[in-house]
Amino acid sequence: MATKDETTDAAGEKDRERWMARFQVRLATQPGVDRAVVLQAVKEVTAHCAETGEHPRTAFGDPDAHAVEAAARLVPAEQAERAGRHGAVVNRLDSVLKRARDVAGL
Repeated sequence: MATKDETTDAAGEKDRERWMARFQVRLATQPGVDRAVVLQAVKEVTAHCAETGEHPRTAFGDPDAHAVEAAARLVPAEQAERAGRHGAVVNRLDSVLKRARDVAGL
């Protein structure tokens, strides 16, 4: 049978994993973020937590907010703006195509 400390450790590890997963997903959805940016941000968080022993939530707060901050810090503004414009065009085009399908009955 697991001791209380082992159970607490396992629960803490699960919470860290959930925080990191949420952070990565939110980061990946930010304009201009590519695989290299996600890997760099994850490496920074992991290294900090390994050095200090802190939980990522304690060190960085909400994973969504930290993802937005990390993207702003790691992605050049011009690249993020260009990606944002591209995303807006793709979303508009998708909307038009959906309307066309609805009108055509497809």
